[in-house]
Amino acid sequence: MISARHVGKQYKIGAQTAAYSTLRETLANVVSSWHRRGTTRTNNRIWALHEVNFDVKLGEVVGVIGRNGAGKSTLLKILSRVTEPTEGRIVLRGRVGSLLEVGTGFHPELTGRENIFLNGSILGMTRNDILSRFDQIVAFAEIEKFIDTPVKRYSSGMYLRLAFAVAAHLEPEILLVDEVLAVGDFAFQKKCLGKMGEVAKQGRTVLLVSHHLQSIQTLCPRTILIDAGTIKCDGPTEETLETYKNLLRQPKVFTNDSLKDRLNRTSGAVRFTSVAGIAEDGSETWDFPMGSTIRLRLGYEVFADVPNLGFYIALKSTLTNEVLTSFKDVVSHTRLVAGATAVLTMEIPDSCIRPGEYALYVCLGNERCEKIFDVIDENVDLPWLRVYSDEKDIHRTIGYFSIAARLNVGETTESADRDS
Repeated sequence: MISARHVGKQYKIGAQTAAYSTLRETLANVVSSWHRRGTTRTNNRIWALHEVNFDVKLGEVVGVIGRNGAGKSTLLKILSRVTEPTEGRIVLRGRVGSLLEVGTGFHPELTGRENIFLNGSILGMTRNDILSRFDQIVAFAEIEKFIDTPVKRYSSGMYLRLAFAVAAHLEPEILLVDEVLAVGDFAFQKKCLGKMGEVAKQGRTVLLVSHHLQSIQTLCPRTILIDAGTIKCDGPTEETLETYKNLLRQPKVFTNDSLKDRLNRTSGAVRFTSVAGIAEDGSETWDFPMGSTIRLRLGYEVFADVPNLGFYIALKSTLTNEVLTSFKDVVSHTRLVAGATAVLTMEIPDSCIRPGEYALYVCLGNERCEKIFDVIDENVDLPWLRVYSDEKDIHRTIGYFSIAARLNVGETTESADRDS
């Protein structure tokens, strides 16, 4: 059972949170304080969570959804006792198993076998209890050959397999799972979802944070929506998903200048400087009639020399994050030098995409887009691309695409019985 009352978590932006600082950090803080002298003090505190109240009954499976930065992971860290709330009270009744990120709770110097026993001991299980489940854990994780290898030598996929296997098989009364399944391959994700379904049927409490809303629909009868640190909706999953979809539809304030200040980029050798949807008359729009040509105009600037440049774009549905259609091409096979700027125009002619709202995913990278320089995705304050239709034919709105098929009708012949 989980009970949260008036829970809040406040962070001080830029603060040194460690109990002890290195000499370098101490000197850096001193120099930074000198630069701040004489300047106007600003409010540098932020509420990651505020006035959060909810209850989860024994055996209930509850999903937690929301945009990036909404406070979902902070909530799970508080429930897992990784961090303490600034205000409010949390009550947990039962052993808690947490899977917050890959390798959480593992000691890198210990082997996989030793970490299984370590995690089981932390959960309060006896050695015999752990031994009775040991073979199941190893088989599920599919790391038999490496069970006696220190986990510091594991790949991220091996970390994930073992971490999930431990969390799911050591039978905590409360299982907290953050967005970690995205790290694994599709087959393992399906395996994990099946295991969580089994855990739910066994009457254990599960709290699942995920952006994969199809998984939430499948596993969770009830879902909590968090936005800007507060609970916006808590109820049946279908109702909460509809509220979330309406939240995503709300108009966003977007200016191309904000692209230069985004933090969701990797090397940043090449960065987007503008993005716009273009109507047939040349005006900017994000609304396109079904069957028309969808045009996108994207500007970019080169900040460091790169040998070549590739471009990738995809459209995603607003709820499932499933890639609906994608396109990749090479922008330049030759070296680009710092300071260069250009504009790309991308067209989807006679689009057969059905009416609906879609999130853009566009990126610039090397020729094969293996190394990413900059990304624009659904987490950027960008309007949804909307495809609409005035047609009343329901068959034009079923599915993701309208198929342009050709039907050949042959001549009708009458039966011999009828001729007689």
